[in-house]
Amino acid sequence: QVQLVESGGGLVQPGGSLRLSCAASRSISSSNILGWYRQAPGKQRELVARLLRFGDLMYADSVKGRFTISRDNAKNTIYLQMNSLKPEDTALYYCYISWDDGYWGQGTQVTVSS
Repeated sequence: QVQLVESGGGLVQPGGSLRLSCAASRSISSSNILGWYRQAPGKQRELVARLLRFGDLMYADSVKGRFTISRDNAKNTIYLQMNSLKPEDTALYYCYISWDDGYWGQGTQVTVSS
């Protein structure tokens, strides 16, 4: 019913930046709950950033001040701007958007290495 297509991952040096995108096949608005999660090898999936209904925003302590979540309703797309990247940010990143039901992107790999 809904497809989320992620892009923007890749290899970046420590201190660099990336912007992840997640394009939805269904319209989004401020009423949607949406966020970005990540999972490193051997680790559990963790919440990175989230927007709840009506703009309630939160970030994981590990990324606060470096990452920014945003959305473009006209493009049905959400973004994760990632600045000052660290090796410990290396993970597979997933977007999540919920309407009545929740959907996940396929994941995009971010590798931070010299």
